[in-house]
Amino acid sequence: MRGAPPPPWVRALPLLLIVGVCVATLISPDPLDIGFLLGAIPPLAVLSYGPLATALLGTAVVVMLNVPAFQLDRPGRTDVLTVSFVAVLSVFVAFVRSRRDVQLDAERTIAEAAQRAVVPPVPERVGAVRCAGLYRAAERGTLVGGDFFDVRESPYGVRAVLGDVRGHGLAAIATVASLMGAFREAVLDRPTLEDVAARLDRRLTVDSARSPDTELFATAVLLEFAPGADRVRIVVCGHPPPLLLRDGTAAEVPAVPWTPLGLGLPGAVPPTGLDVPLRPGDRVFLASDGVWEARNAADAFYPLPERLPALAEDAGPAVTADRVWADVLRHCPAVRDDVTMLVLAPGHREDSEAR
Repeated sequence: MRGAPPPPWVRALPLLLIVGVCVATLISPDPLDIGFLLGAIPPLAVLSYGPLATALLGTAVVVMLNVPAFQLDRPGRTDVLTVSFVAVLSVFVAFVRSRRDVQLDAERTIAEAAQRAVVPPVPERVGAVRCAGLYRAAERGTLVGGDFFDVRESPYGVRAVLGDVRGHGLAAIATVASLMGAFREAVLDRPTLEDVAARLDRRLTVDSARSPDTELFATAVLLEFAPGADRVRIVVCGHPPPLLLRDGTAAEVPAVPWTPLGLGLPGAVPPTGLDVPLRPGDRVFLASDGVWEARNAADAFYPLPERLPALAEDAGPAVTADRVWADVLRHCPAVRDDVTMLVLAPGHREDSEAR
């Protein structure tokens, strides 16, 4: 969870500057007035090094200014004192930066733990379904976002959900936690997938009533694989429908769309699911808006149904998700929305183990 290290050239710059000054002064027949370059070394060291390394580099600079062999044109006492003061100040700044980095690392670790507690990585297999999930938060450098997914075994079959709550970052994590808690309870005791969707909808409606100034809603797709893994039931709540990978093609499942969760629209009809028969080798691919709505420089949406069959060819669920993510980045290097994918490969337990 540590932040990205500085580029190698930034770390090497103070050392290269010292070497450059040394070489230039030693090979020059006359004294050179380039001692001012040494004054830049301690501030540059702050960008990459801790207080101890910064202090060592600062000491080396002061020593070089006072060694006659380097022929730095006899720097005056004021020059030496100025560089010494800059070196001491740089050590202090490096100390403060190091303390700040430690605190930032701790906060990121806590954010990671919170995210993984709310939306843990899916197992490689749940029941008779092989699974793979991929999550990338929109806020660079964080793991916390507004997308969620989960796959759980229930008395009624393997149930899965993928969704997207309103907002990003820490503002959305409370809503995600509420929805995931409701989902994990509902999959155990709700007899139908429509009942599970209704439970999630009620959870958000109640939460919205407690916060009248905050508009809470989420889009989601819910799936239920029958115990024999020969069919899947799908409920779509304001979210892009799943794609069914079959015989080298990817087609949108024509599920009946329902309103997003939490809107609480008066007179809204209950959600309606769609049963889809499954054949051996079929896979179901779910993705958030971050994939469907990724745009390139020409403002063209990412063509997921056209690209997916080739990316999923001869690939397991995890490899498929990684390939799609890499392809999305090639299409749109600056993705501005949370990206979530869930790849599900149903089959009998024996078939899953053989694969």
